Amino acid sequence: MSIEFRELLRKVGSGPHTSEDLTREEAETATRLMLLQEATPAQIGAFMISHRIKRPTGEELAGMLDAYDALSEKLPAIASKIPVTVMCNPYDGRSRTAPFSPLIALVLSAAGVPVVLHGGDRMPTKDGVPLIELWDGLGVNWKPLSISQVHQVLESTGLGFVYLPTHFPLAQGLVPYRDQIGKRPPFATLELMWNPYAGESHLVCGYVHPPTEGMFRDAFALRGTTNFTSVKGLEGSCDLPRDRTAIIGMGQGEKFDRLTLVPRDYGFAAKELPLVPLDQFADEMKSALKGEPSELLQAIVWNSGFYLWRAGACTSIEAGFSQAKAILELGQAERKLQQVVSAIENVRSVARIG
Repeated sequence: MSIEFRELLRKVGSGPHTSEDLTREEAETATRLMLLQEATPAQIGAFMISHRIKRPTGEELAGMLDAYDALSEKLPAIASKIPVTVMCNPYDGRSRTAPFSPLIALVLSAAGVPVVLHGGDRMPTKDGVPLIELWDGLGVNWKPLSISQVHQVLESTGLGFVYLPTHFPLAQGLVPYRDQIGKRPPFATLELMWNPYAGESHLVCGYVHPPTEGMFRDAFALRGTTNFTSVKGLEGSCDLPRDRTAIIGMGQGEKFDRLTLVPRDYGFAAKELPLVPLDQFADEMKSALKGEPSELLQAIVWNSGFYLWRAGACTSIEAGFSQAKAILELGQAERKLQQVVSAIENVRSVARIG
């Protein structure tokens, strides 16, 4: 048993009237002890549920991110005129609406905006469709690559994926606790803010509940993260809705601006696409990447156009929509997909020969 951890657990687990917030340093220590499994399973489970009941603060999340940074192997920086866009989606996936992030990433990288995504396998308590299964459906296998190999693919194609079981096994080791406690712990919020890339980046954070965005901003202010976008997206993801106004926050330097995008104003209003069986959705994704007209294609243009503008690749949102549409219709996104598949095969072939 960790005596040090027990004292931190006592602070957050003393009940609604006497529990205390941790300092940034204490939160870093608690997270480090959990990641290294120096705290016992009983202590880890108790901390997770107690911290959820208390609710994390921005300062605590800053400390938790400090521990993640200290114990994870980050993707090295690449040479790029445009900061790498890091899209942070809930690790427990999607269960109701069709996900778009891999398709958005392909469009952005085809336009010269490098993108990094991250996540793991199906994860409690939602056990929704994770990003890695969408990539599998597109024929992209990130799972066996080392961080060094992912970096090579990112460098040559402008696309990378950090896969938790392979690239951050310490964090993967905490996943079973989610199932055992039956609730999302604050680590689920942490993952919406974690940046696994070491270079200059633009961090995109999806969320569901408005107070979460306040936690983002407080933690980012403490950590010096100044280039970020918060999105009240579909099921907490980075995917913009089409059946309601998109609520977006944009941090740039010391400024924070609020943007509300009304899909109807740009001709993109529609009902959200439902989640369909993965084999069916894989075919639909491939058709959209070929530029074949569909509601999925419209959703990709709506999302990609905004992110192209937000990344600084075009001068207006309208120009972003036009550019995204052209990239898809000209087959550039499909060619980017093939480039990524080839790059992964190349780095694996070199490793086998070596």
